[in-house]
Amino acid sequence: MRLNKYYLAAFSAFFVWGFFSLALKPLHDYPSLDILFYRVFFSVVTMLLINLSFRKKVLKKDWNHFKSLAPKQQRSVVVLTLGGGVFLSSNWFVFIYVMNHISVKAASLAYLICPILTTIFAFFILKEKLSKWQWFAVMISAFSCVLLSFNHFEDIFYSLITAATYAMYLVSQRKNSELDKFLVLTIQLVFTALILLPFYPNYSGTLPTESLFYSCLLVIVVCFTIIPLFLNLYALKGINSSAVGIMIYINPIIGFLLAIFYYHEQVTTLQLFSYFLILVSIVVFNEKLIFSRKLKEAPSEMEALK
Repeated sequence: MRLNKYYLAAFSAFFVWGFFSLALKPLHDYPSLDILFYRVFFSVVTMLLINLSFRKKVLKKDWNHFKSLAPKQQRSVVVLTLGGGVFLSSNWFVFIYVMNHISVKAASLAYLICPILTTIFAFFILKEKLSKWQWFAVMISAFSCVLLSFNHFEDIFYSLITAATYAMYLVSQRKNSELDKFLVLTIQLVFTALILLPFYPNYSGTLPTESLFYSCLLVIVVCFTIIPLFLNLYALKGINSSAVGIMIYINPIIGFLLAIFYYHEQVTTLQLFSYFLILVSIVVFNEKLIFSRKLKEAPSEMEALK
């Protein structure tokens, strides 16, 4: 049961992110960097208010816990937390660059490549073990990504950079378990804001005045930044980076369905087949959880029949 709640948290995070376009599309006339700046700054203000208003006991408890750690452990917490902030801000920066200067397809492809890189990084860095079925799922995923990038090989390089930054964020936070996850996320976003702050005067546009901008931004900050990022970090407490990474596919799959049925974009047979393979890879990767759960539920069903 405990394991399932971590899977549910990871699933919920990427399920929510799949609908990001619904809040982002209305802001297509605004510069992408402005959306990034205000997304980060507003997130920081919101999270600081929540922490200082409702979570003072948690802050005090975590601070005392941090002081009680050995110096080596303290350094590890600081490095992992701030390092996660660097990976997160780098991911957002690169994603904006790829969207604006390379192609939307390259940006979308990044989050199809990301689970593969997460699995590989977790295997070599964290020594997370994978079964033969899970490696087979990775191979299926890799093959589907190759199909999706067909005739767009130059996009792969930029997609790899975007994917690698988020994959490293996931892997680095797997070991960052000493402090409360909401506090860790707050520190990371504050650190990200400090990185972005020097760029704001020179690269931001005029201050937006339309209510549409701020209403959409509020939805983006709460529903598509704070909540899913927290769920993501929470999931990493109970399941490994590879399992969380493979669920990233939920995000582009939902985006793909929105593109077909909501935005009425054209899709090819090859794309449909590739996304079907991705669904297969998710089932194969998690086959142990799916089938073991069925086996556990079977006896209770038999008892009910008696």
